[in-house]
Amino acid sequence: MTDLTVRTLETPSLGDRTYVVHDGEVAFVVDPQRDIDRVLDVLEADGVRLTHVFETHLHNDYVTGGLALAQATGAAYLVNREDDVSFERTPVAAGETVSIGSRMTVRAIATPGHTFTHLSYALSSVGDHGEQPYGVFTGGSLLYGATGRPDLLGEAHTDTLVRHQHASARKLATELPDDAEVFPTHGFGSFCAATQSDATTSTIGQERRSNPVLTQDEETYVRELLDGLGDWPAYYVHMGPANAAGPSAPDLSPVQEADAIELRRRIEAGEWVIDLRNRKAFAAGHAPGTLNIGLDGAFATYVGWLIEWGTPVTLLGETADDVAEAQRDLVRIGIDRPAAQATGGPRDWTTGELGRFPVATFADLAQVRHHREVVVLDVRRAEEHAESAIQGSVNLAIHELPRRVQEVPAGEVWVHCAGGYRASVAASFLAAAGRDLVAIDDAFDHAEQAGLPLVRTADETVSTPA
Repeated sequence: MTDLTVRTLETPSLGDRTYVVHDGEVAFVVDPQRDIDRVLDVLEADGVRLTHVFETHLHNDYVTGGLALAQATGAAYLVNREDDVSFERTPVAAGETVSIGSRMTVRAIATPGHTFTHLSYALSSVGDHGEQPYGVFTGGSLLYGATGRPDLLGEAHTDTLVRHQHASARKLATELPDDAEVFPTHGFGSFCAATQSDATTSTIGQERRSNPVLTQDEETYVRELLDGLGDWPAYYVHMGPANAAGPSAPDLSPVQEADAIELRRRIEAGEWVIDLRNRKAFAAGHAPGTLNIGLDGAFATYVGWLIEWGTPVTLLGETADDVAEAQRDLVRIGIDRPAAQATGGPRDWTTGELGRFPVATFADLAQVRHHREVVVLDVRRAEEHAESAIQGSVNLAIHELPRRVQEVPAGEVWVHCAGGYRASVAASFLAAAGRDLVAIDDAFDHAEQAGLPLVRTADETVSTPA
């Protein structure tokens, strides 16, 4: 078999992968993210020439860099001929095979389910013994232990798409050998995946043995998948149209610096001034009115999910590199240019007193509830709360909180999520609204150990204090 190289470019904040594939001379790319400089760096480092860029589908969770990458390199940009786009592309249809150099072929396979026009791409190496199957780039079709979710195009299409997804996965398992590697775009934390897996590699054979879409009959798969779907980020509605329009390359140059007076003006104007530091640092001291969406979590996902689209964003980081990282994350979802930035620390970002709030554990909450009434605010998603929740807690999912913060009951608020990140985001909104609060920075698994009573939606008691 001809030696081929597959470089994987991870985008952990969005849970996606881009692939650069080459034979040592020529290369192709599958599903590039918006910040194409990462791809260009790989091509240069490996000393290969890019000839083709493939899109598996018009993505719902990020803005593509496909068109910009093709324009920058002169590569052909292959997009399903059935997709309605407003830019020049090389149309590709299911069943077509593309030769890349003399040692690789790529065959397009129709795999509707995540979208109606979704394509997967089967890679074969070409050598002395003819073509040998190598792997398949599955986009949002067959994922590791899962499939892409079928509900992003609206409720009216979900039933049709989920059944397409079942058939498409089985088509891949039928057409490809067990040792063919599987290279999905989604499924590493992306909300485009119906469920999540810890796997980092897989083959058709492994998926055939363990993936529900390949082990369950259609009706069981459909029922269980649809029952398990939760909310998806609000910014997704902007991604398809942006990708169909043909996004340009992003401008990642630094934006203007803002001093403390300008930051206060922006906060009072209703703009978002985001503190990028970790949650412990934010709780210990922050500029009042700033919001904490840290770089140590799914930063872009939660900015895109919570923000009213079009609201100006200012970024606060300890270093210029922190701000640059956040700026890069945001262009991936179409927030192209922050309004301003500032570096340093909270004393550089305000002329007055710093804001602070306590941080605690579930054990602390258990002790406090013996002595006084507090509001326990659970900002996990509804399906998480339904599975297991602290008795008497109020569930207001983090993505609903910015528009419903006034609905949080009066009193001292103890806010929690599953691990601490979302709780800190929520705490920053509550602090900006002037609430008395405590942020729980603890794993939810510890709630039961602390003796807090847990219940399910149907009021089935899971645990009660001794």
